[in-house]
Amino acid sequence: MVHLLSELPYGKDALAPAISLETMEYHYGKHFQAYIDNLNKLIEGSPYEDMEIGEIVMKAGGAIFNNAAQAWNHDFYFQTLTPSPVEMPEILAEKLEKTFGSVQDFKSEFIKAAATVFGSGWAWLCKDKEENLSIVTTQNADNPMTQGLKPLLVIDVWEHAYYIDYRNRRAAYLEAIWNLIDWEKVSSRL
Repeated sequence: MVHLLSELPYGKDALAPAISLETMEYHYGKHFQAYIDNLNKLIEGSPYEDMEIGEIVMKAGGAIFNNAAQAWNHDFYFQTLTPSPVEMPEILAEKLEKTFGSVQDFKSEFIKAAATVFGSGWAWLCKDKEENLSIVTTQNADNPMTQGLKPLLVIDVWEHAYYIDYRNRRAAYLEAIWNLIDWEKVSSRL
C-alpha cells in the first residue's frame, strides 16, 4: 500500500494570519510529505507494507515508527484545524468542565502543557478506556495511542509548526491556533 499526503479540508492559505501560507508550504507541503515519502520507502517489502498508518504506529519501532507516527500525528493535527471557528459543542464543554473545572481552565492547562514541552513534541487531549479526559504531552514522534489512550485533539509544538510566523514565541502560536480548532471534530471523537 502506498501512503499519500492527505488532502486538507481548506486551502493552504486559509489559516492565515495565524498560520501563514509559507508555514503551510513548509510544514504541510515539505515536512509532512517527507514523513509520508520516508515511510513508503521504509515499509517497501516489509511486514508493514500493507498496513494502515495507525496500525503501523501500534506495531512498529525505530525509523518506521517515527515516520508513521509523524505522518499520523500531522494528519490528525491538520484535520483538526479550521479557518471557520465553530463554537464548542455543549457535550464537549460539559466534559471539559467536569474534568478541568471550566473550559477556560482546560485551555489554560492545555496551553501551559504545550508551551512547556521541552524540545520537539505534541500536546494532546486524550480519553482513556474509562472515558476520563487528560492532557498528555509527547516527545518527538510519540503518540498516546501506544499508551492505550484515544486522541481527541493535538497541537504540534515542533518548531517547524510555528517558527516562520512566531520565531521563538511558542506561547503566541498556541494562543493564535486555539481559534482555529474545529471543536465539532474534537467533540465527534469523544
